[in-house]
Amino acid sequence: MFSKKTFMTNENGVAVNNDKTSLKAKETGDVLLRDVYLHQKLRAFNRERIPERVVHAKGAGAHGYFKVTKNMNKYCCAKFLSRVGKKTDIFARFSTVGGPSGSSDYDRDPRGFALKFYTEHGNYDIVGNNTPIFFIREAIKFPDFIHSQKKNPQSNCPDANIFWDFISLNPETAHQVVILFSDRGIPANHRQMHGFGSHTFKWYNSKGEYFWIKYHFKTNQGIDNITNADLKNMADLNPDGATKDLFNAIKEKNYPSWTCYVQIMTQEEADECDFDIFDITKVWSQKDYPLQEFGVFTLNRNVEDYFCEVEQAAFSPANFVAGIAPSPDPLLQGRLFAYQDAHLHRLGPNYIQIPINHPKNVEGVHNYSQNGVHRHQSIHPVGVNYYPNSMAEISEDKTSTHAIEPPHCIKERKFEVDDFSQAHDLYANVMTLKEQHNFQENVIEHLKGVTDNDILIRTVELFYNIDHDLGKAIAKNFNIEVSF
Repeated sequence: MFSKKTFMTNENGVAVNNDKTSLKAKETGDVLLRDVYLHQKLRAFNRERIPERVVHAKGAGAHGYFKVTKNMNKYCCAKFLSRVGKKTDIFARFSTVGGPSGSSDYDRDPRGFALKFYTEHGNYDIVGNNTPIFFIREAIKFPDFIHSQKKNPQSNCPDANIFWDFISLNPETAHQVVILFSDRGIPANHRQMHGFGSHTFKWYNSKGEYFWIKYHFKTNQGIDNITNADLKNMADLNPDGATKDLFNAIKEKNYPSWTCYVQIMTQEEADECDFDIFDITKVWSQKDYPLQEFGVFTLNRNVEDYFCEVEQAAFSPANFVAGIAPSPDPLLQGRLFAYQDAHLHRLGPNYIQIPINHPKNVEGVHNYSQNGVHRHQSIHPVGVNYYPNSMAEISEDKTSTHAIEPPHCIKERKFEVDDFSQAHDLYANVMTLKEQHNFQENVIEHLKGVTDNDILIRTVELFYNIDHDLGKAIAKNFNIEVSF
């Protein structure tokens, strides 16, 4: 906190004796060009906004720590998982996906669930959602999918036609659509929702043995969601309610926490699976691959400056540490490039040097990169900016563990495309009758905005393929004759 004796300064640290009027030729004359302080204020104001995230623009974040509760050395040689009780600083960011930074916290939309682990051997990021799956399985479809979920490029208004046009033409979206329009489609706040890494990742141990894993983060506050009926009855709903809820909970020392689990699969088990384990539109059976607890993370410190920390936080699924690596998931493979490229565009070539993104390695950060916009520090020896050289001590660490690539014996397998079985199971066998009713009502309400009859028929067919009774119920509401 600032003391009462803190004085205002300009950007150069020089004291300001008047912040109310500009320098003028006369008391009522023209403003002088030499009023440098005026220039500084206007220049800073003009540049207050950096390019907004295309997705996940509206977010909230907090600091905390991760604590290991179970030894995972059998599966993973990552140092931050090396012993029970070990703590690692983290930063978490929660977000809606489609809306701009000024949108509501209560849109029917997936929620981003991103974690940055400041490990002693570099930063590790898990960039997932509050759902265990996603709409599409190929990165090449991602720009088109996001465009279809945003505003019409002509009218600049939300458009149910383009939303359902893309969905109905891409049946792989079925599973996620069932989640999106279920009672869990609008979390009540950020504290009371689960998180998932969503993709399949690879853990490997010090022996070179590797395992395929999926992350689950279970809220310890209990699940809470908002229905469409709730929204209609909440006339005074604060569009920043989830953001405020997280901030106030931490401020009041009601620290939220999540228990961390993994599902683990060997390569031999993967070879026997009847579906592609790298397909992000699919979940793994928890009966066959039970959740194994490995830690807990707790958020116990609010940010001091939203822009510096939440807005400039740069997460990337490409940020791995030794012991953890990507899988061949094609959507993940695209994200390995896309996220870092987005940060370069938004924040500049030295975004890693922004404090919220900077690693906290015990041994420090050292390489031979240099210069560029917003360079804050030198991370190479004085007078040496190339490698190899005969003057500096920075060189490769031959003892470090690198990702163990899967052996060539991984079977090339082709799977029959099945976009509906898991979606059907979720709707027909997991949801209660009340939840099924709410799901139908949510879909029907959204489909009322569709004016193109061909899109409407295709969408009804999509739901008919998920569940025949579901498709018939939606068709009946719109007087569509089912003949699929």
